[in-house]
Amino acid sequence: MRRAPTTRRRCAGFTLVEALAAMLLMTIILAALATITAQWLPNWDRGFARLQSGGSLALSLERLTDDIAAAQYVSADAGNGPPLFDGGELSVTFVRTTLAPNAAAGLQVVRLAEASGERGPALVRSTAPLPIGSDYSPENGELTFANPVVMIHAPYRVSFSYAGPDRVWQSTWHGRAALPRAVRISLRDNATSLVLGASTSTLIHAELPARCTWSRMATLCPMLVPR
Repeated sequence: MRRAPTTRRRCAGFTLVEALAAMLLMTIILAALATITAQWLPNWDRGFARLQSGGSLALSLERLTDDIAAAQYVSADAGNGPPLFDGGELSVTFVRTTLAPNAAAGLQVVRLAEASGERGPALVRSTAPLPIGSDYSPENGELTFANPVVMIHAPYRVSFSYAGPDRVWQSTWHGRAALPRAVRISLRDNATSLVLGASTSTLIHAELPARCTWSRMATLCPMLVPR
């Protein structure tokens, strides 16, 4: 067997110039990738953050509409008084069945109201036990609300409006003899005050006191008497 010439074995492999050229090319490719990544990654992070924020906002609005839709027709004196419902542009107070995993069954007063926070205005949900048989009304503020939960915060701001059987939207609902038929939740950009497309509305399921479903006396349900 004959050996290959020594000069051929010495010429195999890369020269120093070729190695330097390969390293230079790799450096250029890595620098280009780093530049593209530096420009793309922040945009991806912002898009992902907006997606998360949009999903959280949609969930908060769904919880708000479900909460308000469950408002009950309950009077403080358990008589023919107006229902415990007080609606303003930046807050709404109503009675609904207790919604808590460890709470006893019953009714509670729910207040959705704007409060100031570190990030700006925020819509906060708080609750209080319902004092049946007392002289409480939403206007006198005798209840002690607790368990505050931020529902929607800046850069968004929430306002409410109310409609009765006439389907005319009003900014307040105070001391009425009946619950509103519908409540509209307007979502605005706090910086521009523009109404956003995510705004929504909900119907209140209860229209009459529970006693009207079994009572045959018109005096107990004056709202059923023909006029």
